[in-house]
Amino acid sequence: MAERTRDIAHVSAVELFTPVLDDTVRFFTDQMAMEAVDRRGHSVYLHTWDDYERFSLKVTAAPASGIGRSWLRARSPEALERRVAAIEKAGFGEGWNTDEPGYGPVFHFTDPDGHRFGLYWETHRYVASDETRPSLKNQAARFPGRGSNVRRLDHINFLARDVPENETFVNEALTGRPSEQIVLDDGTKAAVWYTFSDKSYDVVYTRDWTGSTGRLHHIAFATDTREDILRAADVFLEAGVHIETGPHKHAIQQTFFLYVYEPGGNRIELCNAGARLLLAPDHEVVTWTEAERAKGQAWGLKTIETFHTHGTPPVAESEWA
Repeated sequence: MAERTRDIAHVSAVELFTPVLDDTVRFFTDQMAMEAVDRRGHSVYLHTWDDYERFSLKVTAAPASGIGRSWLRARSPEALERRVAAIEKAGFGEGWNTDEPGYGPVFHFTDPDGHRFGLYWETHRYVASDETRPSLKNQAARFPGRGSNVRRLDHINFLARDVPENETFVNEALTGRPSEQIVLDDGTKAAVWYTFSDKSYDVVYTRDWTGSTGRLHHIAFATDTREDILRAADVFLEAGVHIETGPHKHAIQQTFFLYVYEPGGNRIELCNAGARLLLAPDHEVVTWTEAERAKGQAWGLKTIETFHTHGTPPVAESEWA
């Protein structure tokens, strides 16, 4: 077996669009316990408390909700060079950019579905202030002790018109490996989970039932424990945040979850994947069938209908019917 190259270190940050910027920012600072670290033009940069990088989330004012750019950090300068060459060979490169405040030079590109990415090596690490300096020197900032206390950005679930086309790109251009997938009875791949590291997954591509491109299913933030998610459900309830489904446990990837909508309409997941890591270098992809998925989640909760229909930006029925 040929040794597999692993050139992407992790998903580092994501940009969300929102038509209600101030409300969305308050959601992430008050209910998610994130810190606003910068504001430039119509964008606010936010930091999860144990992220070593300067920001974890960029929220940008826009006419509609949706996803902007997602950032990936390469494992080394050499890894960055290899991935840039592969992306350009695939025909999806857009060129270099030096305008983002959290990074050095960033290579911009898209996936086959039109989602925008930035790939980089040089980064500006988070520096704690007097107010956020931790007692323990091996964490980025002090534990906030409010809201849901999300620790880091965990993963992104993209909606895509063509899942297999994106699978080829992630495998070959980004060195991601699939960990689990849903295959329908007709042989169609409805969703694939990919990992860049020893985590069970970092990015997901789910078939967009509207046939649209470039949309978002959800972004997820990790908590320390399941109990944090249970507490977060009460935090969201009292704050009037729409809880879509959960708390519960997924069958796929076994993630303990809670899904809510932030004020701009984007779906946000709080997750805790426990101790499940993919340490086997020859991990075999786990395939789920239609019949297995029809059983619902791990403990029998049926998947709520909006989980299959809600994505951002919204698509009017007249645009896909």
